[in-house]
Parts: sequence; structure tokens; C-alpha cells
Amino acid sequence: MLIAAAALLALPCSAQTSQKLTAGKANEYGLVYTLPATALDIYLEAEISEEHPGEFHNYARRHLGIGDAVTADSRKAELKSVTIIPRGVSNPDSRWLAQFKAGSTPYMLLTADNLPLSVNTEDVIDVQAPAIPAPKDAAPTPLETPAAAQAVTAEMARSSSTSKRAELAAQRIFELRETRSDILSGQADNPPADGQAMQLVLDNLSAQEAALTAMFAGTRSTRTEVERISIRPDSTGLAETVLARISAVDGIVDSENLAGAPVTVAVKIIEQGVLPVTETGATKTFPKGGLAYNIPGRALVTVSYGGNKIAEEEVALAQAGVVFGLDPKLFTDKKAPSKALFDPTTGALVEIGPAN
Repeated sequence: MLIAAAALLALPCSAQTSQKLTAGKANEYGLVYTLPATALDIYLEAEISEEHPGEFHNYARRHLGIGDAVTADSRKAELKSVTIIPRGVSNPDSRWLAQFKAGSTPYMLLTADNLPLSVNTEDVIDVQAPAIPAPKDAAPTPLETPAAAQAVTAEMARSSSTSKRAELAAQRIFELRETRSDILSGQADNPPADGQAMQLVLDNLSAQEAALTAMFAGTRSTRTEVERISIRPDSTGLAETVLARISAVDGIVDSENLAGAPVTVAVKIIEQGVLPVTETGATKTFPKGGLAYNIPGRALVTVSYGGNKIAEEEVALAQAGVVFGLDPKLFTDKKAPSKALFDPTTGALVEIGPAN
């Protein structure tokens, strides 16, 4: 086994995430590999919303008729989505040696973690994982745009009275609306030269109006953050456990931070893997020097937040299963050698057939 492991380390990788190991005299025709356990990568996407009052929020109803202006700073966070992705991880308690016939040259394709992908073929299964959400920064508020500075008139800047500045800001809003109306109706004294120029002018007027309006109505912004948390259930699953917490101040925080509302996960085994049986119902025996693979069980993964079930998914779980093996003679038959493909997430046998 040590010789085989040394030979594996000496071989170049056939791809960035895989390596090829060939049975031969140097490794005494034995191939060493590791079967996986199944970890669960759980991606939490939290949405953080902030509200800030504008400078003239006390005058919003009087000058613009806005009845729902933001009057105080606030911040809240909610769990927006949960994505569950199973992943195979090396199980140090499940290392195996497949012993082949002397003089034969079968080969295995392994992941960088020494997990089996295939035997006697360069093909591997295509594991389709769901899309992972990406964090998104908050879009600039109207008051954070270049147009915000353009919207403030010299008279507004000189005034030391908040009431006066609010009155001037409201007047400027109505002036901007009138200017836009004149351009659209063709009554402007100096109309834009062409359609593109007109659009630029209209966009700038709208941005200035939005900035001035935000001084009364306030601003609202939303951003998202994403956190990956990995768990590895055992063969009995996992009782409900706090995975993380959602804090209005800090977003996604660890499970021990009591300032946030808990996100919990539970893994329930719903099917145990079983060994294959013969036609008479007797359990098949592991072949001598056989090529081991997992027969996984199945589990139900449930993620909850705020007393509500947010995500639920059924997954194959290697550690809820059993290990069986393929006769190594299948892969050394000179006339009709076989090939095999494995799922690196669970170590399950996916396909077996003629190598040619």
C-alpha cells in the first residue's frame, strides 16, 4: 500500500482536479484510494435592508404630500434563500487497496483527494450542482449619485434655515418637472440636438429630482451577503442544530452569537444503504481484492428560520450506507475488460460496462 501511494504521488494529474493511477509492477498491481463521506455545503443568502431619513423629512407631507417618509434610521435582515449542495470528502477510515492480476494494467482516475472517479476510462460523471447565489452590494441611493450635488442650488446652499432650504428644494423639484415636460412637449427654449442628447438630459433631470425627493422621503437600500457553512452528518443523521444566526446589525453571524435569530438544520436518515443479495436472498460477499465502492443511504435535510421551513432537500449520504466491491477480474479481462464510473460525492457505482 505504501508503494502504491508513492507511485500515485509521482504521477502527473490528467486534469486540475483529477489524477491517474495505473496498476503495475512498481505498485505490485494494487491501487490505493479512499472512499468519500458526504458533507453538506449549505449556502445562506441574507438580505440586509437599511432606511435613513432625509434632511427635510419633517416637511415631506407639507411640501410634497409624502405621508410615508422615513423618519428614523433602521436596519433589518432576513434569510432570503438556502442552497444545499452535497460534496464528497475524504474518509480516512475508508481507505482501500484494489488488487489486480499480475501483468495487467488497469488504471483509475481519482480526484485530488484520492476519491475514485472511474476505472479503465477517462470519462467521469457530470455532477450538476445548483447555482450558488452571489452577494450583491447595495445600489447607490439617489443622494449618492453625482446628480445629487447638481440638484442643490446656490440659494439652498447659502440658507441656514432648514425650513427655507426645504421650501427651496420643493420649488426646485417642481422646476425640474416643468423643464422635463417642456422638453417632451417640444416647448423648451433650447431643446436637445438629437434623441440621444435628449435622453441624457432627461436622465439627468430625473436623477436630480430623485435626489431632492430623497431629501424629503429618505432613502432605502438593500444588499445581500452569502455564507457557506459545511456540516458532516454521521450515519444516524443530525438532530436539529443551530447552523448560524441572522443579525440586523451584522448580517450572518455564527451560531453562538445570540444577537441574531437562529437558522437551524436537521438531517433525518430516511433510507439505509443495504448490501446486494443473490437470487436466493443471501447477502453477497465482498470479492477478494475487490474494488470497493459505497452503496449510500438517503437523508432529508431541512433548514428552518423564524419557525418556518425555508428549504428541504433529499440527498444521498455515503455514511448512511454500506461498502461493497467489484471483482477485480472484471477490469483485467484481455478480451473484454470493463470500465466503471463512480459518483465522487457518495462513492456510489454509477455505471459499469465494456471498456471499449
